[in-house]
Amino acid sequence: MLDLTGRRHRPGNDKDNRVATASTSTNLDATRGAPAPASGEARIRVRGLGKRYGALEVFRGIDFDVGAREIVAIVGPSGCGKTTLLRCIDGLIPHDAGEIWADDKRVDGPIQGMAMVFQHFGLFPWKTVSDNVAYGLRMDGVPKVEIDRRVPEFIKLVGLAGFEKAFPYQMSGGMQQRCGLARALAVEPSVLLMDEPFAAVDAQTREILQFELLRIWEERPTAMIFVTHSIEEAVLLGHRVIVLKGRPSGIHEIIEIDLPNPRTRDTLREPRFAELRERVWNTLMREAREAEFHLER
Repeated sequence: MLDLTGRRHRPGNDKDNRVATASTSTNLDATRGAPAPASGEARIRVRGLGKRYGALEVFRGIDFDVGAREIVAIVGPSGCGKTTLLRCIDGLIPHDAGEIWADDKRVDGPIQGMAMVFQHFGLFPWKTVSDNVAYGLRMDGVPKVEIDRRVPEFIKLVGLAGFEKAFPYQMSGGMQQRCGLARALAVEPSVLLMDEPFAAVDAQTREILQFELLRIWEERPTAMIFVTHSIEEAVLLGHRVIVLKGRPSGIHEIIEIDLPNPRTRDTLREPRFAELRERVWNTLMREAREAEFHLER
């Protein structure tokens, strides 16, 4: 079985195990290979990746790198395989073509050093904030003294100090997602995968969490792949935005987000932000308009 941080379960409490199951752009082609990451040596390398479910081919020929201190956002129409791609990278589901490398390790299943934050919080309802954050560490066999050191540190990092003994039902959706983020960060991953982590919260909380994530990344930069349906969120958070299109989908364009760091609410008012947002929007909308035209005919 796989735990909520993408690692294999060790035998343990059955109750836990049941729940745990739960400014340039590039048009890519196979001959040119993946563009270099924006910051330093690649932490993640994806080459020629393909996935299908029987006769349904989800995506093919996916090529990109992610730097060790880089956030890459992925956007695309519903059903284009964004979440499937992320789960392949995490090793949660197998891919059918190509290769995924994390540093010098080939990804054919869950590996150490990756953590995933899901759209739905996935917290154990009978565990406190502290116990939820400690879960991945315990599954990894981390000594108790180290768990006792790390858990308060990451609870404070995500802004939940004072809620260590709270249960999920006592917290708002935003607080629950902060707890899920702390659980992923506590294992100190070299790669953080985020699957629409703010989609289940209201607009105000979503904006707060976006800037909290940026603050945390500035303090503890790591390789991050962030899947979202929100174009504005992708441009705000990403150093590059990958646009998936087509059926089967492929990388239509990789857009460099040349906004200054650190990014703040003032970033949202910059003319360059609006330009980049419109560029991603127009890239996606062209396909939507073409699909609508064919349906009308």
